[in-house]
Amino acid sequence: MRYEHRMVEANGHTFHMVCAGPRNGDLVLMLHGFPEFWYGFRHQINQLAEAGYYVVVPDQRGYNKSDKPQKIESYTLDQLRDDCEAFIDVFDREQAAVIGHDWGGAVAWHLAATRPERVKRLFAINIPHPADMPKIFMKKPTQIIRSAYMMFFQLPKVPEKLLATNHFKYMAKGLSLTSKEGAFANDDLKRYQSAWLKPGAITGMLNWYRALRIQMRRGFDEIDLHVNVPTTILWGMQDPFLSKRLARESAKRCKEVDVVFVADATHWVHHEEPEIINYLILKKLKNEKQGIKPI
Repeated sequence: MRYEHRMVEANGHTFHMVCAGPRNGDLVLMLHGFPEFWYGFRHQINQLAEAGYYVVVPDQRGYNKSDKPQKIESYTLDQLRDDCEAFIDVFDREQAAVIGHDWGGAVAWHLAATRPERVKRLFAINIPHPADMPKIFMKKPTQIIRSAYMMFFQLPKVPEKLLATNHFKYMAKGLSLTSKEGAFANDDLKRYQSAWLKPGAITGMLNWYRALRIQMRRGFDEIDLHVNVPTTILWGMQDPFLSKRLARESAKRCKEVDVVFVADATHWVHHEEPEIINYLILKKLKNEKQGIKPI
């Protein structure tokens, strides 16, 4: 499959996007998380495009070849959500099926909850609704330990210096250590390192976490919303960062939801078990197109 690389103006910034599939196909918007970029969905793009969908995978703001504003305020959930709405507008569509992993999934949840008319179906991969994280911290203190890296990322400058050591050698090693063997090949890690080395990238990436301080000051009530969009939650059960209880908590807020746990997979389930993830996504998209509803 030949990819089209585009530079697009949206929501006041310039974004790099990878597009594939027939342009008249139903739009599928894929949102990567930390510390990935469009390449993180390389196992999904071709199968979705070959099935007739027009697949759009942006480097989100702060990442790889897209704009990297350096102010923390540029990375609030509302700003990131508005980027996604602008992406849909760029392609002259009213709606898209939205697939998000990690931070990209948090943005997808927020888009579906606050702009449901723009989301045909939501797929959240190993990420809870952003309002459910504080609830789990209260109910399950062990989640605080698993998420301790998020607190470290709040520090100014220190995380950038530490992570960038030896051309991000240890950050690349972190991907390998938290995933199943073979999920990230050496050539893959080199691509990631190249993306992280771009000027301003690591600060932009970390500012997604730092913007949580702004949300904490505002309170989480404003984003603690029900989701009326048909939703599928896909979850690798061996995730070292996030408890599977978060998936169940997020499912409670959904009007129509399926939760699928993949037993022998981690936070990086879309890399480790792409056949399973692609099958589940395509099955749901095809059922949606044919008007088949779950029993």
